[in-house]
Amino acid sequence: MCAPDRLLERRDTLELLAAEAARARTGSGRLIVLRGATGTGRTALLEAAAEQAAAQGMRVLRARCSPEHTSIPLDTVYQLLAHAPEFDAVAGEAPDPPGTPPHRGRSARLWRLLRSYADETPLLIAVDDAHLADAASRRWLVEAVRWIDRLPVLLVVTERSQYDIDPPADGLAHALSSALVHTRTLAPLSPDSAAELIRSVRAGDTAPEWVTDCVRAGAGNPLLLSALLDDLQSTDQDTLPDTCAALYPGSYAAAVSWWLDSAGPATTEVARALAALDEDGPGTADADLLARTAGADSGRVPGWLTAMTRLGLLRPDPEGRPRYAHPLLRDAVLGGWTSAARQRAHRRAAEAMLRRGDHAEAVAGQLLRACPVGETWATAALLDAADLAARDDRSDDALAYLRRALDEPIPPARRAAVLTELGSLEYATVRSTAGIPRLAEAMRLPGPPRDRVRAAVALGTALARRGEARAAIDVLRGLRDEHLTGHPDLARTAQTASALLSDHDQGVRQEVYRWLRETAERSPDLVGTAGQALLVRYESTAGLTSAESAMDRVRALLAQPADPLEEAFLPGTAAAVAQWADQLDEAERLVRRGLAGQRTSLLHPMHTALLNVRIDLAAARGAYDEVLADPEVRRPDGTPPTSANAVANAVVALVETGRIEEAARLADGFDLQNAPDSWELNRFLYARGVLHMALGDPAAALDDFLECGRRQAARDVVSPVVTPWRTAAAECQLALGRPREALALAEEDLCLARVWNTPRVLGRALHTLATATGGRRGLHLADRAVRILRQDAHTPPRTEDAPADAGAGADAGAGRAEPCGATAEEPRYTDPDEAPAGIAARGAPGVAETELIAALTVQGRLLTAAGERARARDALREAAARAERLGAVRARAAAEKVLREGGARRTATALTGPDALTAGERRIAELAAQSRTNTEIAELLHLARRTVETHLTSTYRKLGIRRRSELGAALTPTTDSPRPAKRGPAPR
Repeated sequence: MCAPDRLLERRDTLELLAAEAARARTGSGRLIVLRGATGTGRTALLEAAAEQAAAQGMRVLRARCSPEHTSIPLDTVYQLLAHAPEFDAVAGEAPDPPGTPPHRGRSARLWRLLRSYADETPLLIAVDDAHLADAASRRWLVEAVRWIDRLPVLLVVTERSQYDIDPPADGLAHALSSALVHTRTLAPLSPDSAAELIRSVRAGDTAPEWVTDCVRAGAGNPLLLSALLDDLQSTDQDTLPDTCAALYPGSYAAAVSWWLDSAGPATTEVARALAALDEDGPGTADADLLARTAGADSGRVPGWLTAMTRLGLLRPDPEGRPRYAHPLLRDAVLGGWTSAARQRAHRRAAEAMLRRGDHAEAVAGQLLRACPVGETWATAALLDAADLAARDDRSDDALAYLRRALDEPIPPARRAAVLTELGSLEYATVRSTAGIPRLAEAMRLPGPPRDRVRAAVALGTALARRGEARAAIDVLRGLRDEHLTGHPDLARTAQTASALLSDHDQGVRQEVYRWLRETAERSPDLVGTAGQALLVRYESTAGLTSAESAMDRVRALLAQPADPLEEAFLPGTAAAVAQWADQLDEAERLVRRGLAGQRTSLLHPMHTALLNVRIDLAAARGAYDEVLADPEVRRPDGTPPTSANAVANAVVALVETGRIEEAARLADGFDLQNAPDSWELNRFLYARGVLHMALGDPAAALDDFLECGRRQAARDVVSPVVTPWRTAAAECQLALGRPREALALAEEDLCLARVWNTPRVLGRALHTLATATGGRRGLHLADRAVRILRQDAHTPPRTEDAPADAGAGADAGAGRAEPCGATAEEPRYTDPDEAPAGIAARGAPGVAETELIAALTVQGRLLTAAGERARARDALREAAARAERLGAVRARAAAEKVLREGGARRTATALTGPDALTAGERRIAELAAQSRTNTEIAELLHLARRTVETHLTSTYRKLGIRRRSELGAALTPTTDSPRPAKRGPAPR
């Protein structure tokens, strides 16, 4: 680095030095004090003054003071005069005795020696770092200043002037008259000058961002800037690193270390404490905490922070709290600190934060970086922080706090609970094998029975999810038999958990539910409310009860008081039954209640069950965008979904929205061979069958549907409420030219649908049977299916039985009776308010909207075959319109295909404009048009915020708008807008 570069913004001082040198040459000397912080260029300026004076014929005497020589009397003076022959005689004299006045003894003889030099030629005396001079030399220099105004002598000294934690000593000019002294304080370089210095060294084009970073890291300090540029000359990085390890040869780190050494140990301790606290992010450090952490004088720390900010080494954050100007500078300050010293500082910071009542996570954040404290206050802070992080779904933070808490003293009873939570989080966020040892250890530790049950449930859940359902049941059974004999309520909880976990293995499931049913018949109290709810769920899927009866029983169970541990099992079980019963709003409320009551940091089988019901509800409504935006499908970390049920729903949603290739990739990426043998696997088989059917491979689809049915039957799951594999298999049989097999499947499905007796399952069974039957009787079945599925929630349906000839024969003349020996009755409601929630008015999406679209398509096909083309076109156009509003591309294409086959023109359903919006998009758009925020809409509709954003993006595209403010006008078509082609009946 050339000298002129280091003297930027120093021209006025150089001119003063030149003028004072000229004045000294005329016989009138003076003292000039160059003051400044470490690295501001005092020495460079002193050297420039010396060179300037030498060029003018002055003799230059130099001395450089250092801490090592402060104990040697007159060391600085000796450096100035050591080159004179006469000096040896003076230096060889004995030291002056204490108390000798400066005008006597050796000091006087040294003064006379200096005068003899001045008689020969004008002198410039240059003393660098005079604040480090020995006391005798300082006294000598002060006394000399009082006489040099009559001599051709200019004395120029540099002194470090910086606000340190330790109060500074008096300066050299402290006791001198201002007439004898000129003092100049060197300020840091301005940003513009610092940038100029950087560009003068860095060859080629330099990005403004890079220059700005260098200016901040150099803090306007010529020493730091020069050292940084020396390091950067060996690299062509486009960005400034945040750590000194990325710099070579290390000049910058050495310069920062020297700056700290110059400041003294107290200041160094505060600077490093600030750097350590600065690592925790904005707003962590303040003057009080910094003083407590460093053990420094709390009265001087605020002044130091202000001074360092003015020097450019610190910058205030948005809250006005100090931070280092650049991460590289902070890293350099920390570089010389030992790990042990840093840990001690973090402990002191944690204690200080605790005493002043800081947030638990702030205290715990310091403890994470400290060595074990060995005191209960540290344990409490870490566990409180873990609890807060877990409640906010910040699993990584909760993991860190819990792991660190294990290093502190924890009572054995409490330790089991901590291990349970830690093991649950490690299983869920790290890997399944990571958490199981923790959970097993928690099981072995002594503790309250409730904590042991929680640990057993968590361990059982982990084992079952890994496909070890029998081991999970053994864990819970062993706990119940050995430790819960005196706790019947906890024993019931363990048994309920066993029943829920048994869903992961068909053999175990049969055993557990056999015991549960037998026990419930003998002693219902031994089963408990949660166990009875599971039995309702079992009977619902086994085809042993109706939806109305199941809901009555579930609601009665929900109204009963329950133990908190048992209560955790009720909402998810009831929500599943409510969803199957077409009570979607009630199911949604139960899911919200269940998730709100779940501690997500603890493994629990019901948590997964609730998430499954949530996504099943979206699928039941035909809300395919919501299905694909569900967090179980679109995982925050971008990885593919791991839940087989989530994969299944996503595959079906992609197929129905016409994204067949995406569906195929998702299905192919699922590891079917290693998937646990759970009910979710059956869902995946069904979804893959749907995909195969969409790909035109009914044989492969049939294999999947039949395997799904076989596996479900092995679990006593025969009702179509879970997976409608029979109707899907019947369609495959028809596509393969096997009407008799299709008819048998459709008839069986209708028998089971009558037992459950809800619009969705009845309508689906009827329109499938209509397709398999064909002819006039098939058309009559299709009409009934449409009537049931389109039932107005506010208008009681017809209650008369269907005509006796509405059988399921192969054609109109078959004369066969209705299967199961009874007519397929429509659901009866004596009061409009008792109708299943969500069965919407004609034209509006309801709980059975997807089945209504399918029924209308079947009706249209059979009407076309019967020659009733006008009615057929109305039905098919209505089906296409409803499908478009749902975004059901596949269903719309099916309806339009039948239309074309019947000779009708392709339906002109809108692809843009208000009519192109799906039901979900319109609902969200209308709320957004009311000036509701995305967050408010998400909370109101119980959706993820990302789902709302996805819907609005699609809405903007369809409406051709860019701003939220345009929604109101865009949702209301103007009279000049083109009218859509005629469709089915208009929505009421």
